[in-house]
Amino acid sequence: MAKELANQLIEQLQAAGVQRIYGIVGDSLNPIVDAVRQTGGAKEGGIDWAHVRHEEAAAFAAAAEAQLTGKLAVCAGSCGPGNLHLINGLYDANRSGAPVLAIASHIPSKQIGSSFFQETHPDRLFNECSVYSEMVSTAEQAPRVVHSAIQHALGLGGVAVVTLPGDIAGLEATAPTPLPATFRRATLTPDPASVQELADAINNAGKVAIFAGAGVEGAHDELIALAELINAPIGHSLRGKDFVQYNNPFDIGMTGLLGYGAAAEGIEDADLLILLGTDFPYDQFLPETRTAQVDRAAHRLGRRTDVDVAVHGDVLPTLAALMPLLKPKKSRRFLDQMLKKHDRLMNKSVRAYTRKVEKKQPIHPEYAASLLDQVAAEDAIFTADTGMCNVWTARYINPLGTRRLIGSYLHGSMANALPHAIGAQLAYPGRQVVSVSGDGGLSMLLGELITVAAHKLPVNVVVFNNSTLGMVKLEMLVDGLPDFGVDVPDADYAAVARALGFHAVRVADPALIEGAYRAAFAHPGPSLVELITDPQALSLPPKISGTQVLGFATAMSKVVLNRGAGEAVSMARSNLRNIPRR
Repeated sequence: MAKELANQLIEQLQAAGVQRIYGIVGDSLNPIVDAVRQTGGAKEGGIDWAHVRHEEAAAFAAAAEAQLTGKLAVCAGSCGPGNLHLINGLYDANRSGAPVLAIASHIPSKQIGSSFFQETHPDRLFNECSVYSEMVSTAEQAPRVVHSAIQHALGLGGVAVVTLPGDIAGLEATAPTPLPATFRRATLTPDPASVQELADAINNAGKVAIFAGAGVEGAHDELIALAELINAPIGHSLRGKDFVQYNNPFDIGMTGLLGYGAAAEGIEDADLLILLGTDFPYDQFLPETRTAQVDRAAHRLGRRTDVDVAVHGDVLPTLAALMPLLKPKKSRRFLDQMLKKHDRLMNKSVRAYTRKVEKKQPIHPEYAASLLDQVAAEDAIFTADTGMCNVWTARYINPLGTRRLIGSYLHGSMANALPHAIGAQLAYPGRQVVSVSGDGGLSMLLGELITVAAHKLPVNVVVFNNSTLGMVKLEMLVDGLPDFGVDVPDADYAAVARALGFHAVRVADPALIEGAYRAAFAHPGPSLVELITDPQALSLPPKISGTQVLGFATAMSKVVLNRGAGEAVSMARSNLRNIPRR
């Protein structure tokens, strides 16, 4: 019996280990969806169709699965509007280095170029958010394009897009199916001369600091050994938190807009700053000091700040080659100063306002995040919405070496947490998954609560409802602007969730938070805990410039003039606890 091209494509995905495709069925995508149906689903060794409510969520879910598993994940969209909806989630996946393959179905091939109904050009549209984008024009060409897409996504770490007209997908397969070229990722060993140059720079420096990112994954112990040998404090990026912060006696926190602790001063005061596996984008938080950088992607070297020593290689083999060349540093003065400052900042500022607030309303979001860290499972997967939820999870969720925390850290999209959680839960059905959602982000893709309910996923949604776009509000204030257009209508998200079959509770009393968490996490199905938090609680970065202070003060004066002194006083009281203390 003749095999359709759609069946051949699905067989290629099965051979690549794909277990599900996220998307919405329809028109030109129907041949692909029917080929998925014919596999019998994952329980029979086939592929599941993960039906979402919006294609953007499909791409986010695939991105989360790919980031967490390191394996190929797939999403799909029908022609025109269907696959256009994928684009935001695919930007997020590509920037995160997630191996995702997107199937973008297309209008009938004979109609391409005639301004046909729903016509777009996905083979062009997805170029900027992919490492590979190609349109299938013939049955003979198709299997090689699909094979190339798989290899590009896995080999380069990013999105590959296959554009497939519906009529082509229904053709008889005529070309042989390429064998899957499975491979193990190679280790990139640095040039010995570069390692020696780095060793010389470290040996000749008095005070050395390390700033590490996600590129240190798999090299945690070696990183700690390096810091111990040269008495260097370790700061980290948000993406590096999972791989750096746990079991780390040299940790001094994060820098940047979401930062906390002594990292900002620690890296500024060093004679030599070593950037390990990080492409930290905020150059205003990187000091003008002698800098070395280690990265497996040569194009990242020196693109954020001037680099005196550039080492092209993976972090683990670089550290293995570097350590024997280093002279132990005897003085701990700089390290101890930074650790002492970090401890003071964490205990007198960041953690101080999570204590003795069990009766204070509205709920302090910091306190709610701290309790979430205590109650969640040791191997929980957290997904965090962009904005203030990023701040609270960055500061209060401890990775433990067993947890994962992901978000839209490089693309910065709203509404990522819930669809990310869907992908995480489908990939790891036995693990606790917590979507830390803001009311702004949750409301943007609110329909995905239906996806959770439809698939009976035990996703735990924790909603920080402050009825405002908190991060945008902060951005306005530090720019000297009164907040405007940031209010979110008050909505009872717990009631919405209950209507969909969730275990759901709305919490306004901080004394009830812990019990609400425990009941939700014990529930065998989907749950939602809505927390009514202080709308005036904002996060200030650990390093505040004079311009930012002036901007905040100017904005407060405008708030007083426009809305009265009461609101400005309330905002000041809520945020005094967020001002870093020396």
